[in-house]
Amino acid sequence: MSRQLPPCPHLPPAPPRMDASVLTAHGNERDAEFYLTALTYAQYLWQRGLAARAILKLDRALLSDVRGHEAELRQWPLPYEAMAWLLRHAPPDVFIGNPRVHFQHLADRMNEPRREQRRWRTWACWALCRAVRPEFPADPKHAVAEPSLALIAEKLTAHGMPGEADLWKDAQQRAAR
Repeated sequence: MSRQLPPCPHLPPAPPRMDASVLTAHGNERDAEFYLTALTYAQYLWQRGLAARAILKLDRALLSDVRGHEAELRQWPLPYEAMAWLLRHAPPDVFIGNPRVHFQHLADRMNEPRREQRRWRTWACWALCRAVRPEFPADPKHAVAEPSLALIAEKLTAHGMPGEADLWKDAQQRAAR
């Protein structure tokens, strides 16, 4: 059963009704319009107490093919702050799964297109999760080299959009408080 949660201040307002068809309507396009739809749908799901599903939609937004010049990004930057906010504000009785394991598996198994960009954005979310929710354990059955914060920043600089590493570092610093 879902419950009503307050809106995330880092996501666009959601309409009263949405479903998965809002994303499938974009077809194979993963452009700025898809990005904004994924953010909005994440807000919609979050407000209905579907925290785990909301995080998955933030994944979809982060993995979109946006380059940095889009108007949608000026108003709604890559959702590192939103991810940390959702992780911090998920009530204990709302299912969130284990986001640390989710990000660990997703980052380690990322494929094309834009594999490196998408992989390091996922590791960036993994680091946010570790800062905000350190109680989530890693998957002991999944042997993977966990990157340092410095390596994540380096790779976001190399493979992300201009200014992305700084955007993530700011969110990471706030998450660690």
